[in-house]
Amino acid sequence: MWYQRDNLTREAVYETCTLEQTHHVSEVCSFCGAHTLKPELLQGDAVEVVRTLDDSSIQTVVTSPPYWALRDYGDENQFGAEPTVEEYAANLVRLFEEIKPKLKDDGTVWLNIGDSYAGFSGNTGGATGSDRRGTRNTKVNKTGANIKARDLIGVPWVAAFALREAGWYLRCDIVWHKPNPIPESVRNRPTRSHEFIFLLSKNQQYYYDMDAIREPLISKPSKKYNKKGERMIVGDPTKGKNSRDVWTIAPKAIRNSHIAVFPPELPKKCILAGSKPGDIVLDPFSGSGTTCRVARELGRKGIGIELSEDYHKLAMELTFQGNTSLEDFS
Repeated sequence: MWYQRDNLTREAVYETCTLEQTHHVSEVCSFCGAHTLKPELLQGDAVEVVRTLDDSSIQTVVTSPPYWALRDYGDENQFGAEPTVEEYAANLVRLFEEIKPKLKDDGTVWLNIGDSYAGFSGNTGGATGSDRRGTRNTKVNKTGANIKARDLIGVPWVAAFALREAGWYLRCDIVWHKPNPIPESVRNRPTRSHEFIFLLSKNQQYYYDMDAIREPLISKPSKKYNKKGERMIVGDPTKGKNSRDVWTIAPKAIRNSHIAVFPPELPKKCILAGSKPGDIVLDPFSGSGTTCRVARELGRKGIGIELSEDYHKLAMELTFQGNTSLEDFS
């Protein structure tokens, strides 16, 4: 059980579980008898739904918005269909301004955004990400200020700088390295095999558990010797080293499905570093619900918001009808 892995007593978890938090559903926690850690999946416009959440209730946000000008979800309120990349970034800022009061003072945001090239979607402006929700968007001509044909637009950085300008602390750019990227039929540049994950915080001081995502430390003999004449070991292999800012994680698909989703290991690292057991994790673009399912397996409560009714139904099915484990991804 997660509370045993984290060396927590029943009483300690009971104290956490009985905190008044937002949107608890009527299911009893099998461990402490108090509120449930069952994910809550909500369907609707992210801006409107976020407004219904309690202030200072969310510990961390882990999300991947629809990539700009890549997919058409058939909804006028969808993210990603803006005429310019600047308007896309402005809409993200508008959403995160609604999220900010819902986030605890020491809360964080882990934001994954894919990039793309200038031109029409599906033509000269191919996407570099793995967002396969919806149908291909052929309505948006990928343009923006000073963007030329075939330019790499820099969508993640346009969004990140806009959020920083709006008052968020831009703390780290993490490179998600994909060892098995989507093939690209290009001959005049390397195939892209990475995306960015930005760590942002509401305030200058924030919660971050570096120990939860430490990487293995490979010990090696030192040139120094101890008093017994034995060669000393560099580093403590039992503790590990601070996580680096390049994460090699293969993209995943839901078993028996063509749908590309967050590989569970990706939100897992973000949730472990950005929250404690019993905390609430928000994904305002929850898609098939991966973040919320990972949060549950880690002893956190996930709240997911999805605009698409079809994807909301899929998330409900995957989360509550037996297909609930991280092992359901291949």
